[in-house]
Amino acid sequence: MQTRRPWLRRASVTAVSAAALVAMAAPADAAAPAGATTAVTAAAAADVDYATWQKDCQAVMDQALPYLKQRIAAAKPGEKQAIVFDIDNTTLETDFGFSYPQPANKPVLEAARYAQERGVALFFVTARPDIIYSFTEYNLKQAGYQVSGLYVRNFIDLFKNVAEYKTAQRVDVEKKGYTIIANIGNSATDLSGGHAEKTYKLPDYDGQLS
Repeated sequence: MQTRRPWLRRASVTAVSAAALVAMAAPADAAAPAGATTAVTAAAAADVDYATWQKDCQAVMDQALPYLKQRIAAAKPGEKQAIVFDIDNTTLETDFGFSYPQPANKPVLEAARYAQERGVALFFVTARPDIIYSFTEYNLKQAGYQVSGLYVRNFIDLFKNVAEYKTAQRVDVEKKGYTIIANIGNSATDLSGGHAEKTYKLPDYDGQLS
């Protein structure tokens, strides 16, 4: 059985140490926004094993995928549809990945592939710092995601409220002419602030997963 390794969040994503950068990029925990779809689990009090996490992620994506199929099929003529994703423990197995590139979170990748194959743009909004932009983009592409846009925090952004920063990036996606049909993340800071037709919250077990 694969178990969560807390030290992985501090591990380097390259041969040199990026420990402080990844730790600094971890989003703050907060209460879930109203209307977000969440997984129901009894594992919140203890270290989370991989199988439980995957089962709970699958439960959320089993709700998201039918909606995505319906919404994509109902696209208006000329409508540019987009999905916004968080990265750590959402699109990538950050706390369970034992190598770089880190593997995709399979239930999320399944939905992302369905969408991208039908012309939906995928945008990634992360609290990671911009110094690891290229490593992050490479990892996402290697994992199977088509990256239409990747938003990372610059030095000034590191001192801003994470939820407000992420909301501002979704506003920017809308300014590019996209309709954000879904926003998927594992923290309330990923989902609060609006600017998405639907939100889907993956498990973070009371903040155990960043």
